[in-house]
Amino acid sequence: MIEKFRKNISPPLLACVLAAVIVGYLLFVSPINGYADNGDFARVIYINGIYPLDTKNYQYTTYLTQHYGLFKYYNEHIAMLFSSQGIFVKTAVLLNKLFYSKTVFDIRFMGLVYYVFYLGAIYLLTLAVTNSNKRKNVDYVIALIVVFMFADSSLTLYFNSFFAEPVMIIAMMYITASLLLLMKKHFARSWYMLAVYFLASLALVTVKQQNAPLALSLVLVTIGIYFVYRNKLSRLLIPISCLILLGSGIATYVMITDQFSNINSYQSMTRGVMLKEQDPGNSLEKGGISRQYGLLKGDIYTQTYAATSIKSKNITKDFIPKYNFAWILKYYLTHEQQFNEMLDVAARDGYLVQIKAVGDFTKKSGAKPHQQVQYFTLCGAMMKAFFPKKFAFYMTLCVVLVALYIVIFVISVKSNEMESAIKVFMVIGYTTMVIGTFITAVVGDGDADLAKHLLMVPLSLNLIFLQIISDVLHHNFWHPSREGEY
Repeated sequence: MIEKFRKNISPPLLACVLAAVIVGYLLFVSPINGYADNGDFARVIYINGIYPLDTKNYQYTTYLTQHYGLFKYYNEHIAMLFSSQGIFVKTAVLLNKLFYSKTVFDIRFMGLVYYVFYLGAIYLLTLAVTNSNKRKNVDYVIALIVVFMFADSSLTLYFNSFFAEPVMIIAMMYITASLLLLMKKHFARSWYMLAVYFLASLALVTVKQQNAPLALSLVLVTIGIYFVYRNKLSRLLIPISCLILLGSGIATYVMITDQFSNINSYQSMTRGVMLKEQDPGNSLEKGGISRQYGLLKGDIYTQTYAATSIKSKNITKDFIPKYNFAWILKYYLTHEQQFNEMLDVAARDGYLVQIKAVGDFTKKSGAKPHQQVQYFTLCGAMMKAFFPKKFAFYMTLCVVLVALYIVIFVISVKSNEMESAIKVFMVIGYTTMVIGTFITAVVGDGDADLAKHLLMVPLSLNLIFLQIISDVLHHNFWHPSREGEY
């Protein structure tokens, strides 16, 4: 019976089927689940021809909205930011018009688009961390771990929403899978996985402004590929790919509109610089900004009642233009204690994947406002409960990981196993993503929406942990490019 199961069901197929059932039930079976709008959806929906059907009774934060309207005529809205997310949204709208309605958009079509790409990512990721040819018991255990970690509802709830995070989740899974398969030289034609890696990296960097610095980490990751694939074509294409990634990161940051930039700038000051400051007015004055704006301490951009209107000339002309990312970074570097406090605030939410500020149910389901899904959230809940809440821990963890994989790299060089360089540079690159995400989140937007802004932290770490678990179970931790004997 067991042998028949192994013969017909590979570990990647098992993971894919289980994830399909678990996530499909969450997204598509009534009452459906997803994330409610926290105010960010407007950045995406209008430019893609979608709008709330009932603006007066639109359920911000409290309930998931399943149905939206589709513009019939000219759409005058312009994009607030340059984002790869638009490709997925437009695909969902097209499918919706073909199979459902030309006037009403069902959020499940958004979930469906992500769902298809996600299942492909689950399959490839499981293929990358198992030895499907041998199909030993340990490979099926690893397949279950993949499902446990990446079918967690705190991640997949994003699929039924207009947040950009699903692109990040799926892209990171494809990036990791393609790199590991390149290391193993699983496919005879390596350019397949190189293309997957490059396209997924491009999607990740361009999906939102905050991800622009990730281009630097991905360039570091790409160096590992250069150690392995050194033919004439690779030597040409890999540097070009790095330049394109860097260029796309710059473009993503530069092409953001003033409206969107003002939101982040405002909150980076009111929910960041001022938040832990006893006398914010004094600090502002030293930085060349009127001390009166210290009254804005703690305000958020969408706040209805604030010390002054966020759209007033005082704010848009005399406050926000007086500082930028460099100004805030310099402030934090000269106020080390305050910076550490803000980083610790962020670290407390480092593994808070599930957004607590919004509901996960539709109003028709009978759920309470802001009610959260408990279904298949054990992995996220465990990591949140047991992971230390100090930034120093994350720093220490990343330093240890880098040190370990530098040792592995040295061993690989001595053993002439240069394929391991791909995994080594991937792990090192992912640790820079972890630390960089904390810094850009705090400097770029204060403590606002930390669960979303810090998503790269649990994503990167979970992908590293998955690889470590796989290598340990396969007895090839110190020689990652070997299949392992077990």
